[in-house]
Amino acid sequence: MAGVAGRGAGRDGRPTLEQVAARAGVGRGTVSRVINGSPRVSDRTRAAVQQAIADLGYVPHRAARALAANRSDAIALVVPEPEHRLFAEPFFSGIIRGVSAELADTDIQLLLTLIRTPKERARFAQYAASHRVDGVLLISVHGDDPLPDQLSEAGIPVVMTGRRSADERVPYVDCDNTGGAQLAVEHLLGRGRTTVATITGPADMYVAQCRLAGYREAMRAAGREDSDELIARGDFTEESGYSAMKELLRRRPSLDAVFCASDLMAVGARRALREQGRTVPEDVALVGFEDSPLARHLDPPLTSVSQPTEGMGRAMTRSLLSEISNGGEERPQLVLPTELVRRPSS
Repeated sequence: MAGVAGRGAGRDGRPTLEQVAARAGVGRGTVSRVINGSPRVSDRTRAAVQQAIADLGYVPHRAARALAANRSDAIALVVPEPEHRLFAEPFFSGIIRGVSAELADTDIQLLLTLIRTPKERARFAQYAASHRVDGVLLISVHGDDPLPDQLSEAGIPVVMTGRRSADERVPYVDCDNTGGAQLAVEHLLGRGRTTVATITGPADMYVAQCRLAGYREAMRAAGREDSDELIARGDFTEESGYSAMKELLRRRPSLDAVFCASDLMAVGARRALREQGRTVPEDVALVGFEDSPLARHLDPPLTSVSQPTEGMGRAMTRSLLSEISNGGEERPQLVLPTELVRRPSS
């Protein structure tokens, strides 16, 4: 056996494709077809090749297999946001955990890419179009971002977390943002709060538009005031929540409840309330969105709308892998449910 293993062995001493072919009594191309799962091989020949692989301990060269299949065995996770948001906001880490968990039992590599400028967007689009990755996962896409369409038109499988609009054509995995916001506001009104304000997200993000729509719908359904004076704009960051809360208190000092469209903005709002001498929940009830670890550790613990962040990461990864395997025939669009987790802040 030592003599057989030595003839034609690779430079690192490992068995080669040629050795497997010689042992099985077939050509090199037949071995390649068996390894790549081709149906154009008889059962008897397939069994002989598989036995030869087992006898020699042959391990297929992953890069060569990927090249033969016109695959890179890699997908890109693209975040069109600055670094400080990626590492500060629990939403992103939750999505990344879900994506990584779904890829754990595969041979696929995950490439994390930040896109902050039009130049970086164009460079990535060119990189992806050159088949350096098999597909793309997009997180936190703004309404005017052309990248999803550029990738889709280039025939590159792509799945987004969230949507750019109600008419989104690119595959996505989202959560029920409107329904979740309604749950939050209905809860505050049900607790006897009379002046409920909201701190919403960026106007160019559909997720923020939906959460604001849910706030408005709940207020109108209850016959309560739906005034722009009770709406302050943030950008999902802690500092924007802090600034928005101070603005709301200036406009309407009598407010007694706030629904924040993210837990991180609720953290900022809590800081502003404390500086103004307002207690939570005695003076002002507070509700967030996401149910991140921050919600559990805030003082007092934060009532929050729970969205399945890791589940979204897993679902979008499954959708992308399915799209890659099926040549883009499936273009899934999923909306996952939300629920309200009640804690002492409200």
